[in-house]
Amino acid sequence: MKLKGLKVGLAVTGSFCTFDKIEEAVKVLVDEGANVYPIFSTNVQNTDSRFGDTGEYMKRIAGMTGNKPILTVEEAEPIGPKGYLDVLLIAPCTGNTLAKLANGITDSPVLMAAKAHLRNAKPLVISISTNDAMGINFKNVGTLFNVKNIYFVPFGQDDPVKKPTSLIAHTELIRDTLELALEGKQIQPVIF
Repeated sequence: MKLKGLKVGLAVTGSFCTFDKIEEAVKVLVDEGANVYPIFSTNVQNTDSRFGDTGEYMKRIAGMTGNKPILTVEEAEPIGPKGYLDVLLIAPCTGNTLAKLANGITDSPVLMAAKAHLRNAKPLVISISTNDAMGINFKNVGTLFNVKNIYFVPFGQDDPVKKPTSLIAHTELIRDTLELALEGKQIQPVIF
């Protein structure tokens, strides 16, 4: 129960195929007693997919957490000056979000939340889910590995034969990753 009473930001981006796993992780965090604040990217807010209605998904997540979701850049910006989150989790983190984060681009509620949170020298945890992590996005993974206060949920290839550049986080390790990140440590091994 190391997360009991802690304020955890949950920034959700558009890797829709992992939404079920992220919902399971949110349930674990809430059951642990964490106070979870959902933040949804613009793409999540506006894109339904073959994996379901994102409006319904956002309602379920907000209902589980009991907190009103952050939906705009303007709503995310106060995370910095108010410093109210103990840790911020981007789950899932798409290659698009990963690339923008690595290059200092702040054009969505999730990216503003990350930028605002990092200014407080508190942990930002990335739960990667992208088909191009070991392709054109590989340099961005490496860049973020070297940024202070950024930690990764352990990850591996989800289908090395059909999608050789794809990486996906082991979402069942989100809780353990958050706990160690709060101690300033990267959970190991990161890749398996």
